[in-house]
Amino acid sequence: MAAIDAVEVRCYQVPLATVLTDSTHGVMADFELVTVQVRDVDGVEGLGYTYAVNSGAEAFRVLIEGYLVDVLVGREAEEIERRWQDMWWRVHYAGRGGHATSAISAVDIALWDLKARRLDAPLWRVLGGYDPRVPVYAGGVDLELPLDALLDQADRFRAAGFGAIKMKVGRPRLREDVERVTAMREHLGEDFPLMVDANMRWSADEAVRAARQLQDLQLLWVEEPTIPEDVEGHRRVVVEGGVAVAAGENLHTLHEFERVISAGAVTFPEPDVANCGGITVFRKIAALAEARNLPVTSHGVHDLTLPILASVPNRTYMEAHGFSLDEYLAEPMRVVDGHVVASDRPGHGLQLDWTRLQQHSVN
Repeated sequence: MAAIDAVEVRCYQVPLATVLTDSTHGVMADFELVTVQVRDVDGVEGLGYTYAVNSGAEAFRVLIEGYLVDVLVGREAEEIERRWQDMWWRVHYAGRGGHATSAISAVDIALWDLKARRLDAPLWRVLGGYDPRVPVYAGGVDLELPLDALLDQADRFRAAGFGAIKMKVGRPRLREDVERVTAMREHLGEDFPLMVDANMRWSADEAVRAARQLQDLQLLWVEEPTIPEDVEGHRRVVVEGGVAVAAGENLHTLHEFERVISAGAVTFPEPDVANCGGITVFRKIAALAEARNLPVTSHGVHDLTLPILASVPNRTYMEAHGFSLDEYLAEPMRVVDGHVVASDRPGHGLQLDWTRLQQHSVN
């Protein structure tokens, strides 16, 4: 074991190769990235990161540098659960989720990476090990794409090796959504796994109505049909709408996930490791889901999520998100026959091109 010697935080505004759109966040030309490097007294280093859409990431750095570093430096790096509790209670009164949990997530991920690197073992094995080969879907952020461009994108996803696709819904008129999803279903064939994501666009009544109209299109799930606070609304979509619901990217604590799972308001719990509390909490959410015989999926940061889902027996499809760091990675994720394989390098295996990232620094 070794104590934490230093914590380094950096912020970047990363441009997207393609402008993305959804029903809630509008136009997204870039995303904010916050990296955290935790180094122990032996010089071993772990890497974690989190992100924000359109705004807010600078607050993560302030929280880490101003409030979390002093409960980390000098403490044992491998006591990850203890470090997590220290961070949680340090910012609990000001946080209990949101920015505070995203800040904790980045540090927690770095601590797990550090632990695996000290053991000279791949993270997915350190986390317990289940199967390094994880099914993956392409998460299109494509609400405003014309229909022909949407179908062309689907063809590119399939050519890239993806065996499942998610598309955005939540256009001004439900009729437009139904027409686009119908066209996608016809284009892909009736057996190809297809999901839709409303990004919280609808009221509960609208979501139930939409679910009923989409019910015959063999969707794997409808994602975030309404706001995360409306637990009963999500339950109504499952029961009255007759469709499976994925949700969780905007839930930021273990307790929020427990509430929606216990209420029967989610079919596919969907934590984002970069904002739910890190690997420590993601694993607990997966265990909650397993106890209810539910499959767990994921949101965002697929590079960091892969080793976690490779250790989880009740995992289903992992999302490959549009906010990709592929061009800044030494070895971008490779999709083969609808799956990706967790790295056998020590830690999570990610190696960032710091020189290339530096051009987008906001420090």
